[in-house]
Amino acid sequence: MNEIKSIISDIKGGNIKPIYFLMGEEPYYIDKVSDYIEKNVLDEAEKGFNQVVMYGRDVSIEEIVSSAKRYPMMAERQVIIVKEAQDLSRTIDKIATYAESPQPTTVLVFNYKYKKLDKRKKSYKTIAKNGLIYESKKMYDNQVADWIRRVLGGKKYQIEPKAAQMLVEFLGTDLSKISNELDKLISVLPADSIINDKHIEENIGISKDFNNFELRKAVGQRDIVKANRIINYFAQNPKNNPLVMTISLLNSFFTQLLMYHGLKDKSKASVAKNLGVNPYFVDDYSSAARNYPMRKVSQIIALLRDADVKSKGVGANGMPQADILKELLFKILH
Repeated sequence: MNEIKSIISDIKGGNIKPIYFLMGEEPYYIDKVSDYIEKNVLDEAEKGFNQVVMYGRDVSIEEIVSSAKRYPMMAERQVIIVKEAQDLSRTIDKIATYAESPQPTTVLVFNYKYKKLDKRKKSYKTIAKNGLIYESKKMYDNQVADWIRRVLGGKKYQIEPKAAQMLVEFLGTDLSKISNELDKLISVLPADSIINDKHIEENIGISKDFNNFELRKAVGQRDIVKANRIINYFAQNPKNNPLVMTISLLNSFFTQLLMYHGLKDKSKASVAKNLGVNPYFVDDYSSAARNYPMRKVSQIIALLRDADVKSKGVGANGMPQADILKELLFKILH
Protein backbone atom coordinates (compact mmCIF):
# COMPACT_ATOMS: atom_id res chain seq x y z
CA MET A 1 0.00 0.00 0.00
CA ASN A 2 2.88 2.37 0.75
CA GLU A 3 4.22 1.97 -2.78
CA ILE A 4 0.81 2.79 -4.23
CA LYS A 5 0.54 5.88 -2.02
CA SER A 6 3.99 6.98 -3.21
CA ILE A 7 3.09 6.54 -6.90
CA ILE A 8 -0.15 8.50 -6.54
CA SER A 9 1.56 11.17 -4.44
CA ASP A 10 4.18 11.67 -7.17
CA ILE A 11 1.47 12.02 -9.82
CA LYS A 12 -0.37 14.56 -7.66
CA GLY A 13 2.87 16.50 -7.28
CA GLY A 14 3.44 16.62 -11.04
CA ASN A 15 6.20 13.99 -11.11
CA ILE A 16 4.57 12.00 -13.92
CA LYS A 17 6.42 9.21 -15.73
CA PRO A 18 6.16 8.70 -19.51
CA ILE A 19 5.47 4.95 -19.01
CA TYR A 20 3.65 3.11 -16.23
CA PHE A 21 3.91 -0.65 -16.55
CA LEU A 22 1.53 -2.12 -13.96
CA MET A 23 1.85 -5.88 -13.73
CA GLY A 24 1.29 -8.86 -11.45
CA GLU A 25 -1.13 -11.34 -9.93
CA GLU A 26 -3.28 -8.90 -7.92
CA PRO A 27 -5.42 -6.74 -10.26
CA TYR A 28 -6.81 -4.49 -7.51
CA TYR A 29 -3.81 -2.16 -7.25
CA ILE A 30 -3.19 -2.22 -11.00
CA ASP A 31 -6.71 -0.86 -11.47
CA LYS A 32 -6.22 1.58 -8.60
CA VAL A 33 -3.22 3.31 -10.22
CA SER A 34 -4.60 3.10 -13.76
CA ASP A 35 -7.97 4.55 -12.73
CA TYR A 36 -6.28 7.39 -10.87
CA ILE A 37 -4.26 8.31 -13.96
CA GLU A 38 -7.34 8.04 -16.17
CA LYS A 39 -9.37 10.35 -13.91
CA ASN A 40 -6.78 12.89 -12.80
CA VAL A 41 -3.86 13.50 -15.16
CA LEU A 42 -5.96 15.41 -17.70
CA ASP A 43 -8.89 17.70 -16.99
CA GLU A 44 -12.25 17.03 -18.62
CA ALA A 45 -11.70 19.53 -21.43
CA GLU A 46 -8.41 17.88 -22.41
CA LYS A 47 -9.60 14.28 -22.33
CA GLY A 48 -11.69 14.43 -25.51
CA PHE A 49 -8.66 14.80 -27.81
CA ASN A 50 -5.85 13.56 -25.61
CA GLN A 51 -6.98 10.47 -23.71
CA VAL A 52 -7.31 7.06 -25.37
CA VAL A 53 -8.18 3.70 -23.85
CA MET A 54 -7.08 0.66 -25.84
CA TYR A 55 -7.45 -3.07 -25.21
CA GLY A 56 -4.63 -5.55 -25.69
CA ARG A 57 -6.72 -7.97 -27.74
CA ASP A 58 -7.59 -5.26 -30.27
CA VAL A 59 -4.25 -3.54 -30.91
CA SER A 60 -0.63 -4.30 -31.73
CA ILE A 61 2.49 -2.90 -30.10
CA GLU A 62 3.15 -0.98 -33.31
CA GLU A 63 -0.25 0.73 -33.11
CA ILE A 64 0.32 1.62 -29.46
CA VAL A 65 3.74 3.10 -30.24
CA SER A 66 2.35 5.04 -33.18
CA SER A 67 -0.30 6.61 -30.94
CA ALA A 68 2.24 7.28 -28.19
CA LYS A 69 4.51 9.22 -30.55
CA ARG A 70 1.80 11.73 -31.46
CA TYR A 71 1.76 15.15 -29.88
CA PRO A 72 -1.10 16.28 -27.64
CA MET A 73 -3.69 18.75 -28.91
CA MET A 74 -4.08 21.95 -26.88
CA ALA A 75 -2.76 20.23 -23.76
CA GLU A 76 0.52 19.61 -22.00
CA ARG A 77 0.34 15.87 -22.46
CA GLN A 78 -1.76 12.96 -23.72
CA VAL A 79 -2.69 9.77 -21.85
CA ILE A 80 -2.86 6.33 -23.47
CA ILE A 81 -4.10 3.43 -21.32
CA VAL A 82 -3.73 -0.13 -22.57
CA LYS A 83 -6.13 -2.34 -20.60
CA GLU A 84 -5.86 -6.14 -20.61
CA ALA A 85 -2.31 -5.65 -21.91
CA GLN A 86 -1.49 -9.26 -20.95
CA ASP A 87 -3.13 -10.21 -24.25
CA LEU A 88 -0.01 -8.75 -25.86
CA SER A 89 2.34 -11.04 -23.92
CA ARG A 90 3.81 -12.64 -27.05
CA THR A 91 4.90 -9.32 -28.52
CA ILE A 92 5.25 -7.11 -25.44
CA ASP A 93 9.05 -7.07 -25.64
CA LYS A 94 8.78 -4.98 -28.79
CA ILE A 95 8.00 -2.02 -26.55
CA ALA A 96 11.72 -1.89 -25.61
CA THR A 97 12.64 0.34 -28.56
CA TYR A 98 10.01 2.94 -27.65
CA ALA A 99 10.93 2.72 -23.96
CA GLU A 100 14.53 3.67 -24.76
CA SER A 101 13.33 7.14 -25.73
CA PRO A 102 9.66 7.59 -24.77
CA GLN A 103 7.68 10.62 -25.91
CA PRO A 104 7.92 13.06 -22.97
CA THR A 105 4.44 14.49 -23.63
CA THR A 106 2.77 11.04 -23.51
CA VAL A 107 1.75 9.08 -20.43
CA LEU A 108 1.57 5.46 -21.58
CA VAL A 109 -0.04 3.03 -19.10
CA PHE A 110 -0.02 -0.77 -19.44
CA ASN A 111 -2.41 -2.86 -17.30
CA TYR A 112 -0.56 -6.20 -17.53
CA LYS A 113 -2.60 -8.40 -15.20
CA TYR A 114 -1.74 -11.90 -13.94
CA LYS A 115 1.62 -11.81 -15.74
CA LYS A 116 5.06 -10.22 -15.31
CA LEU A 117 7.79 -8.93 -17.56
CA ASP A 118 11.00 -10.93 -17.51
CA LYS A 119 13.50 -8.84 -15.55
CA ARG A 120 16.32 -10.11 -17.76
CA LYS A 121 14.76 -8.68 -20.91
CA LYS A 122 15.58 -5.32 -22.47
CA SER A 123 11.92 -4.29 -22.26
CA TYR A 124 11.98 -4.54 -18.45
CA LYS A 125 15.28 -2.72 -18.10
CA THR A 126 14.41 0.18 -20.39
CA ILE A 127 10.97 0.73 -18.84
CA ALA A 128 12.48 0.60 -15.35
CA LYS A 129 15.08 3.17 -16.39
CA ASN A 130 12.82 5.65 -18.18
CA GLY A 131 9.41 4.93 -16.67
CA LEU A 132 7.95 3.04 -13.75
CA ILE A 133 7.30 -0.66 -13.21
CA TYR A 134 4.96 -1.70 -10.42
CA GLU A 135 4.43 -5.36 -9.53
CA SER A 136 1.19 -6.09 -7.70
CA LYS A 137 1.71 -9.30 -5.74
CA LYS A 138 -1.07 -11.63 -4.67
CA MET A 139 -1.79 -11.52 -0.96
CA TYR A 140 -1.71 -14.63 1.17
CA ASP A 141 -4.88 -15.56 3.06
CA ASN A 142 -3.31 -14.61 6.39
CA GLN A 143 -2.48 -11.10 5.11
CA VAL A 144 -5.94 -10.12 3.91
CA ALA A 145 -7.56 -9.54 7.31
CA ASP A 146 -4.79 -7.05 8.17
CA TRP A 147 -5.33 -5.37 4.78
CA ILE A 148 -9.04 -5.02 5.58
CA ARG A 149 -8.21 -3.41 8.92
CA ARG A 150 -5.78 -0.95 7.30
CA VAL A 151 -8.24 0.03 4.57
CA LEU A 152 -11.05 0.58 7.06
CA GLY A 153 -8.71 2.40 9.45
CA GLY A 154 -7.87 4.87 6.71
CA LYS A 155 -11.59 5.61 6.41
CA LYS A 156 -12.14 5.93 10.19
CA TYR A 157 -13.70 2.53 10.74
CA GLN A 158 -12.67 -0.49 12.77
CA ILE A 159 -13.54 -4.16 12.39
CA GLU A 160 -13.65 -7.00 14.88
CA PRO A 161 -11.32 -9.96 14.14
CA LYS A 162 -14.18 -12.41 13.62
CA ALA A 163 -15.92 -10.08 11.15
CA ALA A 164 -12.69 -9.60 9.16
CA GLN A 165 -12.11 -13.37 9.08
CA MET A 166 -15.68 -13.97 7.88
CA LEU A 167 -15.02 -11.67 4.91
CA VAL A 168 -11.76 -13.44 4.07
CA GLU A 169 -13.29 -16.90 4.28
CA PHE A 170 -16.34 -15.91 2.21
CA LEU A 171 -14.62 -13.75 -0.42
CA GLY A 172 -11.11 -15.22 -0.49
CA THR A 173 -8.18 -13.01 -1.49
CA ASP A 174 -9.93 -11.06 -4.24
CA LEU A 175 -9.25 -7.51 -3.04
CA SER A 176 -11.63 -5.97 -5.58
CA LYS A 177 -14.56 -8.02 -4.27
CA ILE A 178 -13.63 -7.28 -0.68
CA SER A 179 -13.27 -3.57 -1.41
CA ASN A 180 -16.75 -3.51 -2.97
CA GLU A 181 -18.24 -5.16 0.11
CA LEU A 182 -16.40 -2.74 2.42
CA ASP A 183 -17.86 0.14 0.42
CA LYS A 184 -21.35 -1.29 1.07
CA LEU A 185 -20.67 -1.37 4.80
CA ILE A 186 -19.25 2.15 4.84
CA SER A 187 -22.28 3.47 2.97
CA VAL A 188 -24.68 2.30 5.68
CA LEU A 189 -22.62 2.67 8.86
CA PRO A 190 -21.56 5.98 10.45
CA ALA A 191 -17.86 6.88 10.69
CA ASP A 192 -16.02 5.52 13.74
CA SER A 193 -18.20 2.40 13.73
CA ILE A 194 -16.71 -0.91 14.84
CA ILE A 195 -17.87 -3.44 12.26
CA ASN A 196 -18.95 -6.77 13.77
CA ASP A 197 -20.32 -10.11 12.58
CA LYS A 198 -23.91 -8.85 12.81
CA HIS A 199 -23.12 -5.98 10.40
CA ILE A 200 -21.60 -8.53 8.01
CA GLU A 201 -24.68 -10.74 8.19
CA GLU A 202 -27.17 -7.88 7.73
CA ASN A 203 -25.38 -6.03 4.93
CA ILE A 204 -23.39 -8.65 3.03
CA GLY A 205 -25.45 -11.78 3.57
CA ILE A 206 -22.89 -13.99 5.30
CA SER A 207 -24.53 -15.84 8.18
CA LYS A 208 -22.81 -15.02 11.47
CA ASP A 209 -23.69 -18.46 12.86
CA PHE A 210 -23.44 -20.73 9.82
CA ASN A 211 -20.14 -20.10 8.06
CA ASN A 212 -16.73 -21.71 7.66
CA PHE A 213 -15.30 -19.69 10.53
CA GLU A 214 -17.89 -21.11 12.95
CA LEU A 215 -17.48 -24.61 11.47
CA ARG A 216 -13.73 -24.48 11.99
CA LYS A 217 -14.25 -23.31 15.58
CA ALA A 218 -16.81 -26.06 16.28
CA VAL A 219 -14.50 -28.70 14.83
CA GLY A 220 -11.58 -27.36 16.86
CA GLN A 221 -13.68 -27.60 20.03
CA ARG A 222 -14.95 -31.02 18.96
CA ASP A 223 -18.50 -29.69 19.30
CA ILE A 224 -20.27 -32.42 17.32
CA VAL A 225 -23.78 -30.96 17.61
CA LYS A 226 -22.78 -27.48 16.41
CA ALA A 227 -20.58 -28.82 13.59
CA ASN A 228 -23.42 -31.00 12.27
CA ARG A 229 -25.89 -28.13 12.51
CA ILE A 230 -23.55 -26.01 10.35
CA ILE A 231 -22.90 -28.65 7.71
CA ASN A 232 -26.65 -29.33 7.42
CA TYR A 233 -27.09 -25.61 6.74
CA PHE A 234 -24.31 -25.83 4.11
CA ALA A 235 -26.12 -28.74 2.46
CA GLN A 236 -29.23 -26.58 2.10
CA ASN A 237 -27.23 -23.60 0.76
CA PRO A 238 -24.52 -25.18 -1.43
CA LYS A 239 -24.02 -22.16 -3.72
CA ASN A 240 -23.00 -19.93 -0.82
CA ASN A 241 -20.94 -22.66 0.84
CA PRO A 242 -18.95 -24.55 -1.82
CA LEU A 243 -17.41 -27.79 -0.56
CA VAL A 244 -14.02 -27.04 -2.11
CA MET A 245 -13.77 -23.83 -0.07
CA THR A 246 -14.78 -25.57 3.17
CA ILE A 247 -12.20 -28.33 2.67
CA SER A 248 -9.51 -25.79 1.81
CA LEU A 249 -10.14 -23.77 4.97
CA LEU A 250 -10.23 -26.85 7.19
CA ASN A 251 -7.00 -28.00 5.59
CA SER A 252 -5.37 -24.65 6.37
CA PHE A 253 -6.58 -24.88 9.96
CA PHE A 254 -5.22 -28.39 10.55
CA THR A 255 -1.97 -27.60 8.75
CA GLN A 256 -1.52 -24.67 11.13
CA LEU A 257 -2.48 -26.93 14.04
CA LEU A 258 0.28 -29.34 13.00
CA MET A 259 2.70 -26.39 13.07
CA TYR A 260 1.36 -25.43 16.51
CA HIS A 261 2.20 -28.89 17.86
CA GLY A 262 5.76 -28.44 16.61
CA LEU A 263 6.33 -25.10 18.33
CA LYS A 264 8.54 -25.02 21.42
CA ASP A 265 7.36 -21.56 22.39
CA LYS A 266 3.56 -21.61 22.63
CA SER A 267 3.14 -18.10 23.97
CA LYS A 268 0.40 -16.07 22.29
CA ALA A 269 2.88 -13.79 20.51
CA SER A 270 4.98 -16.71 19.25
CA VAL A 271 1.98 -18.69 17.99
CA ALA A 272 0.49 -15.66 16.24
CA LYS A 273 3.79 -14.91 14.52
CA ASN A 274 4.60 -18.48 13.45
CA LEU A 275 1.10 -19.38 12.30
CA GLY A 276 0.44 -16.00 10.67
CA VAL A 277 -2.81 -15.44 12.58
CA ASN A 278 -4.27 -12.64 14.66
CA PRO A 279 -3.50 -13.11 18.39
CA TYR A 280 -7.28 -13.07 18.90
CA PHE A 281 -7.47 -16.59 17.39
CA VAL A 282 -4.56 -18.20 19.25
CA ASP A 283 -6.85 -19.67 21.93
CA ASP A 284 -8.70 -21.57 19.19
CA TYR A 285 -5.48 -23.40 18.32
CA SER A 286 -4.60 -24.06 21.97
CA SER A 287 -8.04 -25.59 22.50
CA ALA A 288 -7.90 -27.64 19.28
CA ALA A 289 -4.43 -28.96 20.13
CA ARG A 290 -5.84 -30.51 23.32
CA ASN A 291 -8.56 -32.23 21.28
CA TYR A 292 -6.35 -33.36 18.42
CA PRO A 293 -2.89 -34.80 19.15
CA MET A 294 -0.26 -34.50 16.44
CA ARG A 295 -0.83 -38.01 15.12
CA LYS A 296 -4.58 -37.41 14.77
CA VAL A 297 -3.91 -34.09 12.99
CA SER A 298 -1.71 -35.89 10.44
CA GLN A 299 -4.50 -38.40 9.83
CA ILE A 300 -7.04 -35.59 9.41
CA ILE A 301 -4.87 -33.84 6.80
CA ALA A 302 -4.83 -37.12 4.83
CA LEU A 303 -8.64 -37.32 5.16
CA LEU A 304 -8.98 -33.75 3.87
CA ARG A 305 -6.84 -34.52 0.83
CA ASP A 306 -9.00 -37.56 0.08
CA ALA A 307 -12.18 -35.49 0.44
CA ASP A 308 -10.73 -32.79 -1.81
CA VAL A 309 -10.17 -35.37 -4.56
CA LYS A 310 -13.70 -36.70 -4.11
CA SER A 311 -15.16 -33.17 -4.22
CA LYS A 312 -13.67 -32.84 -7.68
CA GLY A 313 -15.40 -36.02 -8.86
CA VAL A 314 -12.52 -38.49 -8.55
CA GLY A 315 -13.45 -41.73 -6.81
CA ALA A 316 -16.68 -40.31 -5.41
CA ASN A 317 -18.95 -42.71 -7.38
CA GLY A 318 -21.61 -40.02 -7.73
CA MET A 319 -21.61 -39.24 -4.01
CA PRO A 320 -23.39 -35.91 -3.33
CA GLN A 321 -21.19 -33.07 -2.12
CA ALA A 322 -23.16 -32.79 1.11
CA ASP A 323 -22.51 -36.47 1.88
CA ILE A 324 -18.79 -36.05 1.22
CA LEU A 325 -18.69 -33.30 3.83
CA LYS A 326 -20.77 -35.28 6.33
CA GLU A 327 -18.52 -38.32 5.94
CA LEU A 328 -15.42 -36.13 6.34
CA LEU A 329 -16.72 -34.45 9.51
CA PHE A 330 -17.68 -37.81 11.01
CA LYS A 331 -14.14 -39.14 10.48
CA ILE A 332 -12.57 -35.96 11.88
CA LEU A 333 -14.74 -35.79 14.98
CA HIS A 334 -14.73 -39.46 15.93
